[in-house]
Amino acid sequence: VKAESGPIYNNAAQVWNHTFFFFTLSPTPKSMPSGKLAEAINRDFGSFDAFKEQFTKAAAGLFGSGWTWLADGKLSIRPMPNAGNPLRDGLTPLLTVDVWEHAYYIDYRNVRPDYLKNFWELVDWNTVEKRYEK
Repeated sequence: VKAESGPIYNNAAQVWNHTFFFFTLSPTPKSMPSGKLAEAINRDFGSFDAFKEQFTKAAAGLFGSGWTWLADGKLSIRPMPNAGNPLRDGLTPLLTVDVWEHAYYIDYRNVRPDYLKNFWELVDWNTVEKRYEK
């Protein structure tokens, strides 16, 4: 994912991105971050609600297909088209949402904002916190 380009990159990144995404979701998630991650979100976005609003806006506004990421360091929101991944920018991914149409069309048709609203109900913040602490 970091070093390849063209078809190899596209295939490898999509497998990596989907696996990372699916391991973030849970039918019984921890619904809010706590500890050091919560402190970092409050520091870098002002509040958890402000973070969710900015992340959702970035994901809803990403033209076409791709991914929206929360990346480590000074926390940042990274909307990236196609197979984009913050690893290529030297950043550590913490959270992502799949905004390829296949992720939501069957349930939400082309109403991406409804999909994103319900995405937050499945994010397991325990998983995201463990990624942040590494």
